Amino acid sequence: MFLDTFPTIDALQDAFANKKISAQELTQSCLAAIKEQAQLNAWLDLNEEASLAQAKQADQLRQQGQHGPLTGVPIGHKDVFVTRHWKTTAASKMLQNYQSPFDATIVKKLQQAGCITLGKLNNDEFAMGSDNLSSFFGAVRNPWDPTRAPGGSSGGSAAAVAAGLSLAATGSDTGGSIRQPAAFCGISGIKPTYGTVSRYGMIAYASSMEQAGPMARYARDLLYLLEAMCGFDEHDPTSLEYCAEQPNQGARIREQFEQLQTQFEQQGTTPLKGLRIGVIKEFLNDTLNADVARSLDEALRTLEQLGAERVEVSLPLIDKATAAYYVISPAEASSNLARYDGVRFGHRAEQYGDIHDMMARSRAEGFGTEVKRRLLAGTYVLSEGHYETFFLQAQRVRAMILEQYQQALSQCDLIFAPVTAGLARPLDAQPDAPTDSWQADRYTLGINLAGLPALSIPCGFSTDSRPLPIGMQLIGNYFQEGQLLAIADCFQTHTDWHKRTPEL
Repeated sequence: MFLDTFPTIDALQDAFANKKISAQELTQSCLAAIKEQAQLNAWLDLNEEASLAQAKQADQLRQQGQHGPLTGVPIGHKDVFVTRHWKTTAASKMLQNYQSPFDATIVKKLQQAGCITLGKLNNDEFAMGSDNLSSFFGAVRNPWDPTRAPGGSSGGSAAAVAAGLSLAATGSDTGGSIRQPAAFCGISGIKPTYGTVSRYGMIAYASSMEQAGPMARYARDLLYLLEAMCGFDEHDPTSLEYCAEQPNQGARIREQFEQLQTQFEQQGTTPLKGLRIGVIKEFLNDTLNADVARSLDEALRTLEQLGAERVEVSLPLIDKATAAYYVISPAEASSNLARYDGVRFGHRAEQYGDIHDMMARSRAEGFGTEVKRRLLAGTYVLSEGHYETFFLQAQRVRAMILEQYQQALSQCDLIFAPVTAGLARPLDAQPDAPTDSWQADRYTLGINLAGLPALSIPCGFSTDSRPLPIGMQLIGNYFQEGQLLAIADCFQTHTDWHKRTPEL
């Protein structure tokens, strides 16, 4: 597999420049490897003809001297981003055969930057889940242990990158759906500031919280990808005016990164000197898996050895974040998914009475259990008599959580936190209650309520006979993606957790 030889974007570009490999050869190798590792169930749709056509164009651009840092880089897209040449199903029976007439903005931007689309990646149905178990097309298997889940909802993206089937992938993060699977699969992933990456062409789940972002093994590769993905989009009503006022967002992120990198180099053996890292007081007494706790403690000590200062910060309302999130996100989902009624598009039942029966049967057949659970919850909290009690109250809590994050970040430069309390869960684990998996997002979903940027990078492994990856989370202030990536890159320069790969 060529990606084992050229594991980073820089290494791959050097290989292209020295003619060790062509984009077409690399694409053929990736497609062959995807078929060989079909048991992971990470990919939902391939189109070899379209992928190889993009690869041929990448080789031609290189010959003409018109290439950039992403030209020829193979990538997979989470199946919530619409694509013209690949089916887009959101991993649901409801959209089993849907073919979009246009590409999502981030798909288009990455293709314009030279990336080669390998195909579409499996995920939890309509991005609702924390294990990648709710996909209509079956669960994705974790490359480190195929009896374990890869995390969700971007589980296919994380598994594909971890297995070396794609150098990078896109994901979406509504409550941790980039960061959690990145942690469980031993790769890196970033959720940018809400509104900085276009949602146009993303199949909506919870519009006020979900954000697209990149996933790769190395933090430096995330920089290349995010640089191409971000920016104002007039087609997206949630795209921030800040991005319109500063049109070259990618350059802003790179400038942040490079300025800090220069500063780190000048500070020698203590590159992070002067950096204040906040540790959330309310998380200190949490019951974490022993290996997770050990790895996080070692990672924090590594950051301190590199010169960073530990600062205790408090988020008194963080325990209310899960409840607020699981009121707001189902409410927004019930509104967004109301369009799937079997009338205009989506699955339509074959047998029904009148139109109301047709809509009811189509939804009952088209949606899976987890989606139905969230839609019913969302419809309930929006109904008359419950809107004020639940939805508006949750929005008030959300505003207070945002304010507390701002207070905490005024005392430090960034916040250090777990991604999850435990390790990747067994695929056959039976929860005591249907909503138990919702608690898995305790450390991630508050960031989505606040709209802040955050990333997950590898920081250790469990001591099991078959070791499982462990990730750590870095949370920054608005528009500080370059800072987060520079610190993550510094950590990865002094550790090798992100370089380890599973034996398939």
